Amino acid sequence: MKAVTYNSFGSPLSVLTYSDIEKPEPKANEVLVKLHFSGVNPSDAKARSGGRPGVSSPPYDTIIPHSDGSGIIVGIGKNISSERRNERVWIWNGGWNRAFGTAAEYICLPAEQAVKMPPCMSFEHGACLGIPGLTAAQLICTQSKIEGKAIFISGGNGAVGHLAIQLAKYRGAKVITTARPGRNNRLKDLGADFVLDYNDDKLDQKVLECAPRGVDLAVEVEFGKNIGMIPKIMRPMGTVFIYGSGKNMTPQFPFGEYLFKSLKLNLVLVYLMPMRLRKKLVNVLHDAYVNNALVPSIDIIYDFSACAKAHERVMKPGRNGAVLLKID
Repeated sequence: MKAVTYNSFGSPLSVLTYSDIEKPEPKANEVLVKLHFSGVNPSDAKARSGGRPGVSSPPYDTIIPHSDGSGIIVGIGKNISSERRNERVWIWNGGWNRAFGTAAEYICLPAEQAVKMPPCMSFEHGACLGIPGLTAAQLICTQSKIEGKAIFISGGNGAVGHLAIQLAKYRGAKVITTARPGRNNRLKDLGADFVLDYNDDKLDQKVLECAPRGVDLAVEVEFGKNIGMIPKIMRPMGTVFIYGSGKNMTPQFPFGEYLFKSLKLNLVLVYLMPMRLRKKLVNVLHDAYVNNALVPSIDIIYDFSACAKAHERVMKPGRNGAVLLKID
């Protein structure tokens, strides 16, 4: 089968190889999926470059990158019902703690990691749900009730941010988000009540003009950069969900400002999501999708052989949604 592989860390053009490798066969409790799309995430590019903390060399001799994808089950292992053959599925954690991810024509993985798609869901949209979709759902939908509450979502145009906006609006929240100038209309169409310039040096004041009592929940993609602003915009005893800090991974923490508002910090890493919660949030995503309340945005789709370009693109600011590879 055709696959993109690497066996050393480095730039995408220097280490990613488009080549033929042996097609896998499903073991017990596994399914074989013929992939239509592979989702490319910043974490995939960081793993390929050697950017994961504490990882000094590739964990496997040969790696196929990417955790997200979509396709059709074409083979089943022992203990798997024959009814799953020809099932349209989307994939989560395809490349997490595994050598072979979704940047290939086929993938074998545990059957529970291939999720049956609603009939109305496209393969393109299914490939956006593994990391971006489940992260957005965990950020927004693990709170018992957010109807009428003010939520601040930084980076509204990102692969996670734009989904979080839609889920928050679907649950009745007042949504304040940030973007580059000129991106307001798109995010308001997705459900944002207010769209602010994330480079505004008075951003905290602008947020409080939108929510004078402070925001109840903050969703933060750049915690290190915004660490000083966050307590200024929060109401006392509010919650801050943190799922990224790429621009500053070792921020200086202003403990007192967080302490005297008794803020709750919740760090989210989608790879480690407990199965019980994952199943619940899969249902949340499907419910929103079939009710036209959730539509993943796709920034660009690359041909399979252009995986290196996809890795470069996913690390550039200013994207409007997900980056995908078209496999077939």
